[in-house]
Amino acid sequence: MQIENLEAADLLAPIQRVWEASAPKLRSIEAAWPPGSGAPVFTVEGLYTARGWTEWTQGFQFGSALLQFDATGEEPFLAMGREATWTRMAVHLTHMGVHDHGFNNVSTYGNLWRLAREGRIDASPDEMRALELALQVSGAVQAARWTRTVDGGFIYSFNGPHSLFVDTVRSLRSLAVAHQLGGVLMSEHDERVSLLERLVAHARATARYSVYFGTGRDVYDLRGRVAHESIFNTKDGVYRCPSSQQGYSPFTTWTRGLAWAMLGFAEELEWLASRTDAELEPLGGRSDIEGFVREAAEAASDMYIASTPTDGVPYWDTGAPGLSKLGDYLSRPAQPDNDYEPVDSSAAAIAAQGLLRLGHELTRRGQASGHRYWQAGLNVARTIFAEPYLSHDPRHQGLLLHSVYHRPNGWDFVPKGHHVPFGESSMWGDYHLRELAVYVGRAARGEAYHTFFGPYGGASRDG
Repeated sequence: MQIENLEAADLLAPIQRVWEASAPKLRSIEAAWPPGSGAPVFTVEGLYTARGWTEWTQGFQFGSALLQFDATGEEPFLAMGREATWTRMAVHLTHMGVHDHGFNNVSTYGNLWRLAREGRIDASPDEMRALELALQVSGAVQAARWTRTVDGGFIYSFNGPHSLFVDTVRSLRSLAVAHQLGGVLMSEHDERVSLLERLVAHARATARYSVYFGTGRDVYDLRGRVAHESIFNTKDGVYRCPSSQQGYSPFTTWTRGLAWAMLGFAEELEWLASRTDAELEPLGGRSDIEGFVREAAEAASDMYIASTPTDGVPYWDTGAPGLSKLGDYLSRPAQPDNDYEPVDSSAAAIAAQGLLRLGHELTRRGQASGHRYWQAGLNVARTIFAEPYLSHDPRHQGLLLHSVYHRPNGWDFVPKGHHVPFGESSMWGDYHLRELAVYVGRAARGEAYHTFFGPYGGASRDG
C-alpha cells in the first residue's frame, strides 16, 4: 500500500459527496423494506436482499440513518433511525444466539445515547434511562455467551461454544458501554459477573489465539496474520486449531476479519484510556492490558498495510488462489472487475477507521509511529470516498460498491459474463463507510472526537 501525506481537511469535499449519495439510498431502502421481512444484508443487481445465516445487520440499517443525521443535521433521518430503534430493535437486546450485540445495538441504541450525551439531540430523562437500560441488557446478554478456557475465556460465536470468531472483538463495545453504565451479568447463585473482566478476557483470548506475531506458532506464522475462527475443546478449554468460515483457509488471512481486529483493538485501546487504574489492576493492570491490545492492533494494521494494493483496498483473502494469476497485484490499485478474485471494499471501510483510531491514540500518547497509521487511514478513506467505490447511481441501493459477503459459500452476485462478484454492496460496508465519514469529517473540522462511548479527549485533531 502506498501512503501519501494527507490532511483530514483534504477529504471534506469527498465526504460531502458521500452524504449526498447516501441520503436517497437510505430513503429507498426504508421505502422498499417492510417490517418483518428480515434484515437487509447485501445487494443483488443493486437491490438489498436478506440472507438467513444470523441476524447481525439490522442495526447497521437503522444506525446508518442516525449517522446521516449526525453528519448533516437532517431531522428526517434522526426520526427514521430513532423510530426504528424503538419499534424494531428490542428483539436484538435479548438475542442469546449471536455474538453481534456490538453491531446491532451499539449502532442503534448506542448511537442515540451518544448523540444525546454530546448534546446533539434532545432526549428526555425517561428516554435516556431506557437507552441506558437497553445497553446494559445488551452487554450482559452478550457476555453470557461464555466459554471457559484453561487460561481465561471468550464470547463464543453463533457456531457454538467451541468457536471464537475474530469479528467479536469489535462487539466488545457492547460490554464496554454496559460496564461504563454500571451494568453487570447476574449468573448462577446470584454471582455478579464483571463485564469489564469478560471484555478483557475475550480481548486477551483474541490477541493470543486469533492474531499471530511471528513467533513460530505454526509454519505459516506471519506477524499480523489473523485467523477468522479459533477452535477449542469445550471439555477442558484447551485450544485446538485455527479455522475459517469466510476466509480461504485457516492459514491465510480473510481481510475483513483482519479489519475487524484492527478496528476492535484500536477502539478498545481508546476506551481503556477512559478507565481508572483501580478498575484495571485486578485484571492484570493497565500496562499489561493496554500492552497486548496495542500489540495486536499494531500487528494487524502492519499486516494490512503490507498486504494491500497501492490504493488501500484489499482482495478478500491474502491467500486466495487466484491472486497468483494477477501478477504483481500489490504494485497497482485493486481491480474490482478482474476475472480471478474479488476485492472487499467493506474490509477497507472497517480497516481505515482502525488505522485512524490507532494512529490518533498513539499520537495522543506521544508515539511517533501514530503518524504512519493515521496517514494510511486517510489514504484508504480517500480511495473509497470516490469512484469506483462510491455509488451515485440512484437505481442502486448500495453506497459502497465492490463488497463481498461469503466467497466460499458463493453467496455473492456474479454479473453475467464474469467469474467473480463485483459491483454490489453490503449493509456493514455501507454503515462503516458512513461511520468513517463521520469520523474523518469531525477530525477535519476540529470537532468533538467520535467514539462509541461518548465525549472523549476534547476536540478532534489530525494524527
